[in-house]
Amino acid sequence: MEFLASKGDYVRYFKRHLLLVLVCVIVLVCTDQDYYSLLGVSKEASSREIRQAFKKLALKLHPDKNQNDPNAHDNFLKINRAYEVLKDEDLRKKYDKYGEKGLEDQQQGGRYESWHFYRYDFGIYDDDPEIITLDRGEFDAAVNSGELWFVNFYSPRCSHCHDLAPTWREFAKELDGVIRIGAVNCGDNRMLCRIKGINSYPSLYVFKTGMQPVKYYGDRSKESLKNFAMQYVTSTVTELWAGNFVNAIETSFASGIGWLITFCAERGDCLSYQTRLKLAGMLEGLVNVGWMDCGTQGELCDNLDVSSSTTAYFPPGATINNKEKGGVLFLNSLDAREIYQEVMRHLPDFEIISAASLEDRLAHHRWLLFFQFGEGDKSNVQEFKKLKFLLKDEHIQVGKFDCLSSPTICNKLYVYQPCLAVFKGKGTGDYEIHHGKKILYDIVAFAKESVNSHVITLGPQNFPDKDKEPWLVDFFAPWCPPCRALLPELRKASKHLYGQLKFGTLDCTVHEGLCNMHNIRAYPTTVVFNQSDVHEYEGHHSAEQILEFIEDLRNPSVVSLTPETFAELVQRRKREETWMVDFYAPWCGPCQALMPEWKKMARMLNGLISVGSVDCQKYYSFCHQESVRGYPEIRLFPQKSNMAHQYYSYNGWHRDAYSLRGWALGYLPQVAVDLTPQSFTEKVLNGKDHWVIDFYAPWCGPCQNFAPEFEILARAVKGKVKAGKVDCQAYGHTCQTADIRAYPTVKFYPYQGTKKSVLGEYIDSRDAKGIADLLNEKLEAMENKAERKKSRNKVRT
Repeated sequence: MEFLASKGDYVRYFKRHLLLVLVCVIVLVCTDQDYYSLLGVSKEASSREIRQAFKKLALKLHPDKNQNDPNAHDNFLKINRAYEVLKDEDLRKKYDKYGEKGLEDQQQGGRYESWHFYRYDFGIYDDDPEIITLDRGEFDAAVNSGELWFVNFYSPRCSHCHDLAPTWREFAKELDGVIRIGAVNCGDNRMLCRIKGINSYPSLYVFKTGMQPVKYYGDRSKESLKNFAMQYVTSTVTELWAGNFVNAIETSFASGIGWLITFCAERGDCLSYQTRLKLAGMLEGLVNVGWMDCGTQGELCDNLDVSSSTTAYFPPGATINNKEKGGVLFLNSLDAREIYQEVMRHLPDFEIISAASLEDRLAHHRWLLFFQFGEGDKSNVQEFKKLKFLLKDEHIQVGKFDCLSSPTICNKLYVYQPCLAVFKGKGTGDYEIHHGKKILYDIVAFAKESVNSHVITLGPQNFPDKDKEPWLVDFFAPWCPPCRALLPELRKASKHLYGQLKFGTLDCTVHEGLCNMHNIRAYPTTVVFNQSDVHEYEGHHSAEQILEFIEDLRNPSVVSLTPETFAELVQRRKREETWMVDFYAPWCGPCQALMPEWKKMARMLNGLISVGSVDCQKYYSFCHQESVRGYPEIRLFPQKSNMAHQYYSYNGWHRDAYSLRGWALGYLPQVAVDLTPQSFTEKVLNGKDHWVIDFYAPWCGPCQNFAPEFEILARAVKGKVKAGKVDCQAYGHTCQTADIRAYPTVKFYPYQGTKKSVLGEYIDSRDAKGIADLLNEKLEAMENKAERKKSRNKVRT
């Protein structure tokens, strides 16, 4: 801790830091409004709303349409930059938290497309209500919801995708309610499409829980698409006659599932087979669908007073009576959607749980509860009645609770407005409130994830302030899209860390005081509390990154340096040691953005380069003494230097883990040998060592990216396999002889007692660890083969 010498020093210190805080606040406040106001959207806008707003502005402000405006290009760059940031979950989170300062390493928005592209190619299905445009954050939840999905993966630049669009829209309208029709823009979701193995457009896939995705290869007519999709609708339409009709109606009371029956008579129009099958899909699990031929079952139809074709809904326990018809609902429509909506209106609503029985019932079963405020507060979404069927396999019951019947209970659960929550079978203490979209597939995905994860809703009563066990707490706001995207990833991570780390979420719009107490200034802010230690998570919105963060807390990859340890470990380092040090300030946006990449880089360099960091707010005088003038300042202290203070500063544009790693490895002595045609022949082909060779071209971008990876490989296999590099621009004939057709190409040349083939063994990997594992496997196989041969020779002698 630094002590100020006088009152004057104190005043100057206070003014300097007050000015710094004001500057930071001004930057954050101004830029937080900038991008959203540029596009004319609110901070809670969805990805779809952001795309629609940008498209509207793009068509109006594009330089192609404003050729006489000298500022048109600059104005368009501004909205393009805003769109590029806000459409990306990770960049949007950084922007919301740090403003433009947090984006200095990501310079999007410098290029844009023609006006024609935005008019005809951009967001093909954004204006189609029957087609659900899925983004990376919601895709898995959607296709794993239990519903049947048919998804169109497309690229806005693909002409065949545009040719398909009118047919896809008609197809979506016709099967709306039977199958979820989705679309994924692979231009905006490259990573998602790459993970799903999409390599051509359009690619059409059927998804259903418990089934491998099925790709469609047929022609792209509406009828062919419909026939393909309908074969995955597992619902059936039962033909009824006198022998099974009465039994079906009578047993419906015990099952709780009624019947929708089409009676086909000579007079009037009868529902077609396709319409009946469509209704069976729409009502699957809720209502049985059947039909009866009154031509062969005339007596039964007469007893039911059916003289012309009609459709009737028989609710569970309906009585068959010619005069009263016991609650049977006759429907005078041939439209599947109209019939579906009418039947859904007549299905019973969810059970209302009383205040007296709530605790007991939640302690013995899993529940999805809708919290309402009074009888008039009812959901108009009839589709939610499907929840019982879709959640049956997870043993989740669905009900309602009226907060006006017991405000105390709802206040205790921090429920102050209509919402829904999952209770995990342990009473009211273990639950999670839903903050996603109020649509069926999102609710189903939430319920399934929540009951099987270990994330709970927190408030003042159960906040882990003095808890001895470690907690990860996510401070969030429900209106914040990056917050909502993070919640499913927290649930995934909680399953991996069960018993080691507890997970909770705190809604800062409800518990503002508690969030202010912990100095929460942006959402989401994710913090690990480990007794007196507090660690803020700065990584991407993925379970994998969260798990890496926790692992780094347990086994830190970055050494926190003090002036004393800096002198001991860095300045007086061993001759063969290399250090990389990040001089940073906690308030600095780019420093905060760098931190997760710095830790990732440290893990990648483990065993090769030591990595540290110095907090220049805490050790201001020391950093000033070391001539640190800006943050972050990245320095590399090389090995074998006679000058302890000699270092190299990183001046690269990109501060991601891979760029930093590549830069750092360039200062280590090279292990891989540069080969000429002569040395390639003498050492590799005619020598008695195993070799792994990187054939590259200096101008090749992928080769440059692979170079540090190959150097790591060379160090990993040192002593077992020698590593070499051949420049195919300088030695084209050598590469041609080795049958090199692309750069970079990696080949293995094992020594097996004779001269090696110039063709070698091709290795289809660009990952150092993967290649090292493969080489070790090959060496082990060779050793085993040699041992077996040696044993056989002994037996013969």
